[in-house]
Amino acid sequence: MTETPDDRHVGPILHLRGHDAEGLRLAAIVIRPEGAPCGTLRAGDATHDPRAIARLEGLTVWRFDFTLRTRDRGYVFEGESYPVATDLAGDLRLAFLSCNGEEIGDMDRDPAERDAMWDRMRAEHETRPFAVLIQGGDQIYADEVTQGHPLSDDWPDDVPSTASRADLDDLARHLRAGFVRRYMRSLASPGVGGIMARVPTLAVWDDHDICDGWGSLPETATDSAVGRTLFAVAREMYLLFQHGAVEADIPEIFADPSGAQLGWQRILPGLTLTTPDLRSERRRRRVMGEAGWALLEAPSPEPAQTFVVSSVPLLGPRLSLVEAVMWLWPGMQKYEDDLRDQWQSRAHRADWRRALRAMLRLRARGPVTVLSGEIHLATRAEMAADPGPVHQLVASGIAHRAPPGAYARGLGWLGSLGEGPLGGHPIRILPPPGLRRRYVAERNFLVLERDAGAWAAVWHLEETGPTAPLPL
Repeated sequence: MTETPDDRHVGPILHLRGHDAEGLRLAAIVIRPEGAPCGTLRAGDATHDPRAIARLEGLTVWRFDFTLRTRDRGYVFEGESYPVATDLAGDLRLAFLSCNGEEIGDMDRDPAERDAMWDRMRAEHETRPFAVLIQGGDQIYADEVTQGHPLSDDWPDDVPSTASRADLDDLARHLRAGFVRRYMRSLASPGVGGIMARVPTLAVWDDHDICDGWGSLPETATDSAVGRTLFAVAREMYLLFQHGAVEADIPEIFADPSGAQLGWQRILPGLTLTTPDLRSERRRRRVMGEAGWALLEAPSPEPAQTFVVSSVPLLGPRLSLVEAVMWLWPGMQKYEDDLRDQWQSRAHRADWRRALRAMLRLRARGPVTVLSGEIHLATRAEMAADPGPVHQLVASGIAHRAPPGAYARGLGWLGSLGEGPLGGHPIRILPPPGLRRRYVAERNFLVLERDAGAWAAVWHLEETGPTAPLPL
């Protein structure tokens, strides 16, 4: 078995804060054992000292805030040079991924097996560099962090109705330790950390970054003192490890300065990246509150090309058919929260139509592509629109092993039935280019490339390899 990486030393990890006339605004976090030194960072002709933003579990999280001008081409940390793509105005390559883990036993997997697709992505970057790494949800699988504490051992089926403040504080310490172990193990991987030290990342969370089905579970669980403690700790860890941030940084990083909705938008030359948070405000009959809708429905400031990240696929098959009959089969009820997670759920039909109308308004201004994950498969879809279709690209399962082929074939059958909740705008589920099946059961990631102003997408599949390019 491959030796486990040193998960007490992490970084630098780059986070994209923005891009303007001054250059590429970045934050870099470095994590060391408490008391261990952290060196300086040099960007161009400026030297930056680190600032400690958090101390937890015997670790100190240091952060550098700096700007790379186009001519800088990278930075130096503790004597090592890290090249970074800083010219974003011409040809451009982005990488997109999701589902970096598994629900059960992820911490015990052989790192060489678990991170094989990360190693492949890093090799692809070294051949032709990426400018941005977009993480579309489930960057960790935190489902097991509730185990081992009396308040949460039976989560979410049996939640205590009352708990003392001291017991809840003890639960928070227990949960925080579990989250830290998972984040550190992932970021310490040579494949993961190696690319994130050189490619600025943007991330949005999904349910497994909190717990399986968060927001679609019974509200007696999520609204309980235990549920709110779990969410608060998950949020703290998400901000810290996926954004290099703490609560005070929210107004700078996210679209909603109150932090109720952790969606964000970044404007790059000729490109808008818009990402609503589908978890913070989610309820069993609501996908988002008005803060999330304000972001999703706002006109794109840079209409040349818009990528919208929806952690749960926005264009999907008729899952309402499954919901309608699931109660006929014993054991199917355990999948209720998974179905309710989907935009296509009967519980979210009005929200789904509202989101699709928002995509049509964006498409009237310029090309729109939705990027999604969550389903552990590769697929694509189109919604008919004027002057051209809204594309959806799903890349899901960079580390999560693929589900059985029968599962993919079943979804493919549902996809063949067609769906069109908006009259005149049918949705079609389609295979990736050059492949026969609508859903591909292989681990994968996605490369988005702008060449001479034209965008195309290529899936990198574990067994099949790269697909043919899909013009967008």
